[in-house]
Amino acid sequence: MTAGLGARLARRIGRDGPIPLAEFMALNNAAYYAGRDPFGRGGDFVTAPEVSQIFGEIVGLWCVDAWERLGRPAEVRLIELGPGRGVLMADALRAARLEPAFRPEIHLVETSPALRALQRSQGFDAVWHDRPETIPDGPSIWIANEFFDALPVRQFVRIGGRWHERLVDRDGDGFRFVAGPALRRAGSGEDGDIAEVCPAAGGIAATLAARPGYGLAIDYGYAEAQRAATLQAVSGHAPVDPLSRPGGADMSAHVDFGALMRAGREAGAAVWGPVPQGEWLKRLGIEARAARLGCQDDALARLTGGDAMGRLFRVLAFGPASEPAPAGFCDGEGG
Repeated sequence: MTAGLGARLARRIGRDGPIPLAEFMALNNAAYYAGRDPFGRGGDFVTAPEVSQIFGEIVGLWCVDAWERLGRPAEVRLIELGPGRGVLMADALRAARLEPAFRPEIHLVETSPALRALQRSQGFDAVWHDRPETIPDGPSIWIANEFFDALPVRQFVRIGGRWHERLVDRDGDGFRFVAGPALRRAGSGEDGDIAEVCPAAGGIAATLAARPGYGLAIDYGYAEAQRAATLQAVSGHAPVDPLSRPGGADMSAHVDFGALMRAGREAGAAVWGPVPQGEWLKRLGIEARAARLGCQDDALARLTGGDAMGRLFRVLAFGPASEPAPAGFCDGEGG
């Protein structure tokens, strides 16, 4: 636990009563990322760009193809949300040099001072933003790899035939879940069901999808509505109680791809997918690239294998309406 955040939350709850889970999660993740590098073997978790450079290279080549589909505009924004250490962007730009005419303006959406410092050390010029709304208009290609899962979720639990929002209350020296007042709209479901929604995800997806260009959302999640909690927390590569370490563990939830798809379509974009990450990478030639580089078999298996990231993670694409599917997708996949 980050003692400062835990103490502040305890004082606030003691004064004002239980707070929504979404607020607890937002405060936790802001504190967690603000002053640390959580990535890699020495951190708390490993993302695909940390597994092998070929992941970012494949993404970079996809971006070049998307740029060509846009008509090769002289000015184009290349945007990454939640860029971590900046490894994915560095690898993507290196691969994109195969097309010298592709010279994008880099924009990174990142609020953590510690991670911004690491991103600056990667050697590429960029403009940083706290939120995507401040990025200038114009043709754009955007990437969100393991970004949407860290956005705060609201949870609702079915008790006695009514839905109640789950709140966080004090529990001695720690915290626990409690049920808030019954909602006026009863809805349907069975007692014990838990529903999760992420309002921030839909808003951000709509903002990005409204931009002229293409985008990728790569994350773990589901396309069909769920009635179970997916909220989780990790520290030192192991799961922990999500409420046990305010500011000291990464909190995340599985992404509702169906909600992202609806947001994209309502913003006027076409969407394709989601398709399993492993299938998408194979369609784009990752196996041939890995063989050429002599990539370790375990890294390729982790990125594409059915018992690893290859099936757990999914890829969703956004693009101009009425255009053919972009690379790695087929027409009719999402539509």
